[in-house]
Amino acid sequence: MRFFPLYIDPGTGSMLFSILIGAAATLYFLSRALIIKAKVFFSGGRAKAGSAAAVSPYVIYCEGAQYWNVFQPILAEMEHRQLETAYFTSVENDPAFQAGYQYIKPEYIGEGNKAFARLNLLRADIVLMTTPGLDVYQLKRSKGVKHYAHILHMASDATLYRLFGLDYFDSVLLTGDYQAADIRTLEKMRDIREKRLVTVGCTYLDVYAEKMQALPAETNHPFTVLVSPSWGPSALLSRYGERLLDPLAQTGFRIIVRPHPQSKKSERALLDRLTEKYQDQKNVEWDYERDNIFALAKADVMISDFSGIIFDYTFLRDKPVVYVNQNMDLRPYDADDICSDEAGNTDVQKLWQFAALSAFGIELREDMFDHIGDFLTKAQDNPALQAARQKAKNEAWMYRGEAARRVVDFMTACREGEAVGQG
Repeated sequence: MRFFPLYIDPGTGSMLFSILIGAAATLYFLSRALIIKAKVFFSGGRAKAGSAAAVSPYVIYCEGAQYWNVFQPILAEMEHRQLETAYFTSVENDPAFQAGYQYIKPEYIGEGNKAFARLNLLRADIVLMTTPGLDVYQLKRSKGVKHYAHILHMASDATLYRLFGLDYFDSVLLTGDYQAADIRTLEKMRDIREKRLVTVGCTYLDVYAEKMQALPAETNHPFTVLVSPSWGPSALLSRYGERLLDPLAQTGFRIIVRPHPQSKKSERALLDRLTEKYQDQKNVEWDYERDNIFALAKADVMISDFSGIIFDYTFLRDKPVVYVNQNMDLRPYDADDICSDEAGNTDVQKLWQFAALSAFGIELREDMFDHIGDFLTKAQDNPALQAARQKAKNEAWMYRGEAARRVVDFMTACREGEAVGQG
């Protein structure tokens, strides 16, 4: 009998490894919970069950440092209202630990599967998070949680999460009313229960707007191009890489490259290669700051693809955006069900953000790369672009300055059992 070596591709191997680690972590925390229950039983119910068995009225989970500006104003509002809140974070040096809260109880719960194992055993009235994929992969609904709420961390389409990203939440907090229509379409297509859809505005844009007003003006300002892509095979750096960065570097303009935070995790080899190539190019900078406002404030023009940072720049700076690569592969995303017909044809213009970008943005084609310096200096603003930017801002960033209050209003009303929002 001949034996053939078993081959497992890296992606499958990574997934299997994650499942095994997640299962081990889940068994660990489950065993702890069983021990606590046993102690309570054998003590006649007199022993304290401890934090693992306690029911929290409000839980907020922060998956990464980039989401601090989403949650910080919410935490401040809950602290102001003296609402006891458990703030679980996967950021070891989270600013919440130094904030001096009395009513917010921050706790570091690790990253990845370790964090999910803890979250999967929660007991809470309402849990708020930016993390998508509830009940799809490792993040499972806990039987001890009454309500899961997802808050959008971008002012663009809610369907640009990976498949089934929002399907199993009880509610989704929107930045603009327009986001509701596609979610409702997916619910009907997939025959799933309707969620509560509540438009609250955008907490992090409220924060950024205040911070940007306080930034000092840059002296001796050189003409600055901000390259700020999304991540993945359809994104700008993956698709074009040196073919775009080489002619940009040769312009002599200051070039700031700000990779998507997920690129540091998923595209490390790509970033290492590009960083090494341009390390001696003095006019090329790499920006990994947690807040994007410092790069946004310096930029005279932005080049991007389908990243949500386009709307940060447009709404906060009110300047035109240059975009490339509209041929986004939507198959891994919920948006594919919105944009594809029965014949398999895809029309990205069915998505709000692509239609809006076509109205207020300036398209850069690959055949223009060799003359990109002239293209960028000649790209001028005009009243039509300004009007399109204002229209998009009004649609996608509603209730400006009010988001934190509206989020906490929703959470408290939801906990009290009131019928809140649509659906």
